[in-house]
Amino acid sequence: MSQEHETKGFLRTVERLGNALPHPAMIFVILSLILIIISHFTAGTTVTYYDAMKEQDVTVEAVSLMNQEGLRYMFNHAVRNFTNFAPLGIVLVAMLGVGVSEHSGLIGTALKRLLHGAGGAYLSYLVVFAGIISNLASDAGYVVVIPLGMIIFANAGKHPIAGLAAAFAGVSAGFSANLIFGPTDAMLAGITNQALVSGGIDAQISAASNWYFLIASTFLLTLVGGYITNKFISPNLGQYEGEYKPDDRPLTDLELKGLKRAGIALIAVVVLMLLLMFPKNAPFRSVNATGEKTLEEFINNGLIPMVLVIFAIPGLVYGKTVGSIKNNKDFVGTMTKGMESMAGFLVLAFFAAQFVAYFGETKLGLILSVKGAEAIEATNLSGLPLILVFILVSAFLNLFIGSASAKWAIMAPIFLPMMARSGIAPEVTQIAYRIGDSTTNIITPLMNYFAMIVIFMQRYDKERGIGTLISTMLPYSISFLISWSALMTIWYKLGIPFGQ
Repeated sequence: MSQEHETKGFLRTVERLGNALPHPAMIFVILSLILIIISHFTAGTTVTYYDAMKEQDVTVEAVSLMNQEGLRYMFNHAVRNFTNFAPLGIVLVAMLGVGVSEHSGLIGTALKRLLHGAGGAYLSYLVVFAGIISNLASDAGYVVVIPLGMIIFANAGKHPIAGLAAAFAGVSAGFSANLIFGPTDAMLAGITNQALVSGGIDAQISAASNWYFLIASTFLLTLVGGYITNKFISPNLGQYEGEYKPDDRPLTDLELKGLKRAGIALIAVVVLMLLLMFPKNAPFRSVNATGEKTLEEFINNGLIPMVLVIFAIPGLVYGKTVGSIKNNKDFVGTMTKGMESMAGFLVLAFFAAQFVAYFGETKLGLILSVKGAEAIEATNLSGLPLILVFILVSAFLNLFIGSASAKWAIMAPIFLPMMARSGIAPEVTQIAYRIGDSTTNIITPLMNYFAMIVIFMQRYDKERGIGTLISTMLPYSISFLISWSALMTIWYKLGIPFGQ
């Protein structure tokens, strides 16, 4: 049997086993119950570690939810857990704007024009690349690029879930790669520098300390992700037989006119947003803790409303031109239709939010991270083997704690001094962490957006479930981890600078 057939067989087995499980919402209920039971037996377990963000030693004790206090917590915090669920507001606000563009007909027309004469094999690479670049806009890639990846593939006559997979791989598994450095680079460098100070290490790094390596990583992951999509994912998914059928009719003159006007509107909106962001005293700039006017607050909180505007205004202009939006009721109606498609996500998000919150409340994720770090320290490895083991441990711990900054605040004070004693520079340790932290995002239900991706997938095929998503994303996760680690090995061995 060929390796390709063995791979298909393995992935189909994973898919069948996963899809044989109950509804994804019920899976989170079951996982929550299991977690509650585990918390009872681990209650009282303590660890002490230095938190680089808090700049102090922190002692954490595992908390049981199987008692009166736990019962009160689960009921008293249920609504708060749901409303504080990170993807909830981001997804719903962005979908208001996306709904206008989608249901006015703009997205379909634009993609039909864009895909005219496009080579099918290259779409995978373009979608993966777009996903990686979208990381500059924080979490916007999850709610914009991933559904667009599905639509692009569907309109090109390819399986839409393959488009979702390519986009998801770029946005999430390739989270640390990009052509320019952004907020995540600055945040992690800040934690690194504080950990270096606390460890008595006379070194500091900049936000661009991994820049050169991340540029190369962007192209590597694009090539690997596109190849995996074409070679394994699309063949494994087979022929799409769902309800969605691409519109093959040629564009009318009115649709082309609407597309042109929407393009002009888009340019105008983007120019306006740039003027509101980048001049020295631009309105979107706010004063940070050091007294500087920066875009930090806007990047964290204002990007998603900007996405709403960028999609809604061109969608409105297109709709008014072609007649799909005649008045304000039609305009609001397109938003309503966008929200209707999110009903399944809201149900799933409620139960996913409880599970994620319980995991944080029990402190089991933090304890696992500290214990994992201590286990590596006890191995007495050094040099490249230590780096590679560190990548694997980071990838494993990422299955349980999604926040890159929270994990790094725990791990940096432990690993940076240990790696430094082995002659490994801080920027090397940081990029090793980022490789592991990125590659397993796409296969863990604890990742904040995992539930939303399942719902996106089920819009095109209601029979697909968590098993489909995990089996589809597993080849990307493994391939990215291996190829990225290989690039890291070559880079390290050749002594190439990792950044500025």
